[in-house]
Amino acid sequence: MSEATGLPAPDVESELIDLAVAGLVTHVSGDFGGWGLTEAGRAADSERISAELDTAGTRTAVAEAYDDFLVLNPELLDLCTAWQMRSVDGVALPNDHTDPAYDSRVLALLTDFHRRADVVCADLFAAMLRFQRYQTRLAYALTRVRSGESDYVTDNLEAYHTVWFQLHEDLLVTLGIPRH
Repeated sequence: MSEATGLPAPDVESELIDLAVAGLVTHVSGDFGGWGLTEAGRAADSERISAELDTAGTRTAVAEAYDDFLVLNPELLDLCTAWQMRSVDGVALPNDHTDPAYDSRVLALLTDFHRRADVVCADLFAAMLRFQRYQTRLAYALTRVRSGESDYVTDNLEAYHTVWFQLHEDLLVTLGIPRH
């Protein structure tokens, strides 16, 4: 959570405990547990974000950036699929990452994708400062991938795909668009 918010871990934990006491979040323990919004938390968050967007007067700018995001989204999903799977003699198989030339081509495409995604993130950041964290986190994930940490493409809590998904969710909530 600290990486996602940009706040020190003790501050995040303290805030989450306060929100839990208020009934806005709940904690689930276990290997795949974590913090999540309650229904009351979702409603409060939606109201807060809508007010923030209206106060900033940037609804149109965020909506335009979201349209640009939607153009890029299928491409990233295809890149992630290409990273995880590959076609061998017409059969889709898990990518075992034993073909460095193939992986290198996919990573080159991800780097090209990032240049275009960075423009969208910059537009979002110009509209609302809180969107900067996604630009920073996506760049960080790509840097880790380039340094040989291939799990930062899709298989890490701070992976490029994970951060992109979180940005998508944030945009939906910010614009009040229901997830289908």
